[in-house]
Amino acid sequence: MVKAKIIVICAAAALLYSCSHSYKWQKFDIDGHRTGVTVPTAANIAEALGKVEDGVYTAPNGKVFESGSTPEVAKLLIDVQPAMARLKEVVAYAPESMIRGVPESTLGNFIVDRLFADMAKLAAPSGRKVDVAITNRGGIRQDIYKGDVLLDDIVSMLPFANYLCYVQIPGSELRGIFEFMAENKVQCVSGARLVIKDKKLVSAEVAGEPLDESRYYGVATIDFLLDGGDGYKIARGATDYLITDVKIGDAILADIREMTAQGKPLEYHTDGRILIQED
Repeated sequence: MVKAKIIVICAAAALLYSCSHSYKWQKFDIDGHRTGVTVPTAANIAEALGKVEDGVYTAPNGKVFESGSTPEVAKLLIDVQPAMARLKEVVAYAPESMIRGVPESTLGNFIVDRLFADMAKLAAPSGRKVDVAITNRGGIRQDIYKGDVLLDDIVSMLPFANYLCYVQIPGSELRGIFEFMAENKVQCVSGARLVIKDKKLVSAEVAGEPLDESRYYGVATIDFLLDGGDGYKIARGATDYLITDVKIGDAILADIREMTAQGKPLEYHTDGRILIQED
């Protein structure tokens, strides 16, 4: 009984305390506008992150923090940078930001089109032909922003160990995948054009021709989507398949390095491959 009374008293005290304080939240963009902090490379840690001396943090814009947790957090962040030097390699330059979005986006299109091309190369020696590529938007975890693109950006963009795959499935199964996509969440698609209205698939074309449910299509994808990932079972009804040992992140990084070596910037486009019709 005594224990119960103590619990009640403590709960009442907590309630009174919470009622006597009001909080107001403010939202700030994480863009360094308060401190001048920018993303560091391996060579400009102090200029990008500032410095901590004798427990005092001086930000890149000159603002000084002497108390609170800021100096401790800043020191932790600064001290770990040498161990992250490999990830600070500049691997590309983006003249404009590439942002994730729906129903399609420059970043999503770039990744799924590269998936198409990369898997087509891997499948060609065995006589397999890729007609369509599909990957999930949820696997793309970071946008690419205008300016220098670091290795860290690419690793963070595609952090999962998802492997490039090929499946051959009948057109009826491919239509079912597109219908599921229309009803739930549009994913990244290459080689096809979809028209959707009221969460229903109005039409689907592959290589400019109406999807034929009686023929078979080669689909490039990732192993995560083969049997249940995000609700997809792309391997269902497959008459042939190939699971490679190439991770999608590694493949995209190799593509980006090749573009940079050729003097090409990291940029891409949208093209109306997925159209959401309005009433």
